[in-house]
Amino acid sequence: MSTNRVWIKNGTLVTAERVLPGDLLIIGEKIAAVGTDLSPQPGDRVIDASEQMVLPGIIDAHTHIQLDTGVYQTPDDWFIGTRAAAYGGVTTVIDFATQFPGQTLREAIETRWAEAEPAAIDYALHCMVTDLPPGREDELDTLVEMGLPSLKLYTTYRPNYYADDATILRLLRAAGERGLLTAVHCENDDLVTAATQTLVRAGRTDLANHGRARPPLAEIEAVQRVLLLAEAARAPVYIVHCSLAGSVERVVQARRRGQTAFAETCPQYLLLDESAYIGPQAYKYILQPPLRAVENNDRLWEQVQSGQIDVIATDSCDYTLEQKLAHRQFTQTPGGLPGTETLLPLIATYGVAQGRLDWPDLVRLLCTNPARIFGLYPTKGTLLPGADADVTLYDPHHTDTLTDQHLHGLAAYTPFAGLTIRGRVTMTLSRGRVVFEDGEFKGQAGRGKFIAGQTNRK
Repeated sequence: MSTNRVWIKNGTLVTAERVLPGDLLIIGEKIAAVGTDLSPQPGDRVIDASEQMVLPGIIDAHTHIQLDTGVYQTPDDWFIGTRAAAYGGVTTVIDFATQFPGQTLREAIETRWAEAEPAAIDYALHCMVTDLPPGREDELDTLVEMGLPSLKLYTTYRPNYYADDATILRLLRAAGERGLLTAVHCENDDLVTAATQTLVRAGRTDLANHGRARPPLAEIEAVQRVLLLAEAARAPVYIVHCSLAGSVERVVQARRRGQTAFAETCPQYLLLDESAYIGPQAYKYILQPPLRAVENNDRLWEQVQSGQIDVIATDSCDYTLEQKLAHRQFTQTPGGLPGTETLLPLIATYGVAQGRLDWPDLVRLLCTNPARIFGLYPTKGTLLPGADADVTLYDPHHTDTLTDQHLHGLAAYTPFAGLTIRGRVTMTLSRGRVVFEDGEFKGQAGRGKFIAGQTNRK
């Protein structure tokens, strides 16, 4: 049987615009045709997708595989991280090349490329810029040349990642001039530091106080300030992991003023809440920004439904339970949750199955918008002829309860354990190759490749 041609028949195809019955013809690594009257040839592999949703491969636009913060390191590698992604129907992750002190941006990117060589699915990169003093702004040309259309800055995490307002404004201007998109982690560092120090002095460092150390005002103020700086710089900006509806509201207001501004949120802020910090397993929920009040969940869902939120991504970090349990103080517990593998099932269940979204909305949030925003479209994020044959088959009729045993990373737990899941991924194709099928990983280390993103140079 030829492996060069694959025919997916009888499925329900989903794009960001519509749902339609139809077939896909894949030749090599590309989608060759979409229609209802396609006929296989002798030697084609025929995949019957009856009663299944045929989706563009999911894009997780915010991951941290093999993360090194300079303080903590996740023990996974790029094969482990991308294999877990394939189990969840994810065919592209957008991760980070971190510039460590003393590195050029080129060195940071080349180091990350080397680490990512074992990837089993494709990947793109943002560049985490931490050491670019005045006079070195031309180094941002390196991002354009090397196919990274976005950089990331932080308003917190002093001294490792923190950028002051003057630095943020300067780099926003320089990035905007080059057509680069600046993503920003927004929390007011002074407010976080003050709240943390107050709790430490009072001896209240148990995990139940994690959320109090990073109050809602710290996020909303930083979002508002970054949007103001981006407006002054006339530069596009992407606000990562909005945990608060108030943060999204500021982004929407900026858009109404004519700014190019995007809002991202994550499943944990839609489905979990701060009550998790009260229980005995609070260590599973330590992340930045923290989980918020339960009433915030519904407000975020309303913003997802109305199109005010552009992307749902995970901010996934594969810290193990051993790492999470090593300290019982929120000031010392590594922050981050595993999430890439559960992204699609969670949004399909609590978005589509519960009537908050329809299938095209899911594709828009998890596929097409990330591809468009980060310069990967139409290579990724669509089922159009000529696109990479990244395809996810999803059976929406299956029902299960999510458990820790469902995951295939090193974390060995999911913060969403106990939730009912409607549907399951039955097959994942990465550039025409089946990498996951009926519960079994069929990919290989090193087949994933770096996908260069296109910038929007003025």
